[in-house]
Amino acid sequence: MTEDSARVDVWLWRARFFKTRSMAARFVDDGRVRLTRLGQETRLEKSSKPLKVGDVLVFAMGGRLVAVAVEGLGTRRGPPAEARGLYSALQNSSGGEAGSSH
Repeated sequence: MTEDSARVDVWLWRARFFKTRSMAARFVDDGRVRLTRLGQETRLEKSSKPLKVGDVLVFAMGGRLVAVAVEGLGTRRGPPAEARGLYSALQNSSGGEAGSSH
């Protein structure tokens, strides 16, 4: 990946939507994430797909629809406050690690 992109599975893990990177990769590989970039929506089927700032991800998790705009790529899996800085929630969506409450 370049400095202006990150693998979608790595980003989902850094943003604390999943406890492990392998869980994030399986979720993406199962086709459960939709990406919107420049007005084009596609279903992701490869966890290695590059993600860029400005992309929008939509996926179902914990019985709710999660829609987030990518605000940053991150360089590590940091504390929850740092992870929340990587995205902004859209459409009354709330993000965070599965099973956690923010």
